[in-house]
Amino acid sequence: MKRSLTLTFALLLASVLAAQTNVQIVGTSANAAGKTVELYCYDDMLSGSEVLLDAVQVDSAGCFRLGCYVNYPRMVFVQVEQYSQLFFVEAGRRYEVYIPEFDWDIDERQNIHLAPVALPLEFVGLPHDELNLRIGRFDSICDSFIAANRVWLDVKYHPQRRYFDSLEAVLTSAMGPFDPEGGDFFGRYAAYTLAEMRLAMHFDSRKRLVSKFITDKPVRYYDEPYMRLFLSLYGGTISKGTRRVPQGRLVKWVADGNYDRYMDSIGLDPLLRNEQVRELAVLEALKESYYDREYDRQGVRDMVRTLGQRTRFKEHREIADRLLVLFARGESGSQMPDFRLPDVDRNPVSLDDFRGKWVYLSFVRVGDPHSQREIETLAFFRDSIYAHNPDVVFVSVSCDREFQKMYHFLKNNRRGKRYNWTWLHFDGNYKLLEHYGVVSFPTFMLINPEGRLHYNVTPPPASGILLHGPWEKKKSVDEDTSRPFFMR
Repeated sequence: MKRSLTLTFALLLASVLAAQTNVQIVGTSANAAGKTVELYCYDDMLSGSEVLLDAVQVDSAGCFRLGCYVNYPRMVFVQVEQYSQLFFVEAGRRYEVYIPEFDWDIDERQNIHLAPVALPLEFVGLPHDELNLRIGRFDSICDSFIAANRVWLDVKYHPQRRYFDSLEAVLTSAMGPFDPEGGDFFGRYAAYTLAEMRLAMHFDSRKRLVSKFITDKPVRYYDEPYMRLFLSLYGGTISKGTRRVPQGRLVKWVADGNYDRYMDSIGLDPLLRNEQVRELAVLEALKESYYDREYDRQGVRDMVRTLGQRTRFKEHREIADRLLVLFARGESGSQMPDFRLPDVDRNPVSLDDFRGKWVYLSFVRVGDPHSQREIETLAFFRDSIYAHNPDVVFVSVSCDREFQKMYHFLKNNRRGKRYNWTWLHFDGNYKLLEHYGVVSFPTFMLINPEGRLHYNVTPPPASGILLHGPWEKKKSVDEDTSRPFFMR
């Protein structure tokens, strides 16, 4: 009886695990052995919050296997280090992919955040009617037609409607009509993409497109093409002020926390009278306002928090929570996540080891000329800072791929003895760089004794910050520490 119960439980557990994975991605690679392959999707397109669906290390033969669960076509991306590739997955499908020979060191020669480099990903054995192939053909026809007729379709000039009508005719002839209400994901993708193009080229008014695709239609939060069109229609239409409500009033209501007046006034727009649509558009507007100097950032955070508390739509509450997390990242006063990295002798060192001290944290590459100049400046100030401010430490994280680069820079370099402060190697932890917002080198951060970020943007050593740092201030002095001293 006991064995029977054990077998029943095992079968039940296996069925549950199987039910949680209805998409398989089986891959091989030419030169990615030992690297970690991750599978992500977006929680929502508005906040851009990412969800890790699966992760696995590529084995010695270059093989890997990923899985996830979806109940509708979903856009995902496969990521290796800082390189990624987007595609759509459908429930019940098995995808075979191949990562060909790739130069993983590109990021050491160029800033791939300014000039992104896609992860090369090839599908193997897909049927001709597979969703990604249909989308690829649609995009290819669009790109070819626009390239051939760019003079007549360039949004910088005056696009000609008849050429766009010709493009639609070519697409319909090649792929059939596109019905956004027919239940076919590709039909929605094509219809929403063409609608975006019509809006950008001013062939259709915003009012007409909202009436056709938004009004009295379900809000498809998890449909990326729908949300892309929604954000195109409503993005930038509220935060800069509307015809009925100038920006100055919106700025004042946000600063005063006057949520009811803000929402009621925006609702005067006929395209925003629907409560669900209005709240979603307001979330986008508040996200834009947060990065607009005209608005009070704390007021924007409070408005987002209020909307999340008052809304009756679960999705809006979740988006509001994600926006608050997004706003907190990199803000002065935000708690910095701990890390544990190897020092030059490969001993693990934690950021929390320096709790109670001011940490001037730098992310550098020892072969980068810009990093080298700032490292020299740090060396110039190091002795005086350490002698007169025992509560200040320098911590440099070398982001060179090879640990040996840091080692030789410090141990075999004739000037290495000048750089006598804590050095760590990032150890291939690209997620750490992403979480800390490191997109260029060098990057500096000043962390206070409580482990919180002191400045929104920390100045480099050459700015003069080390001459009179915030650690020298008397506690009785009450001033804004969200900006460097030379900017007050």
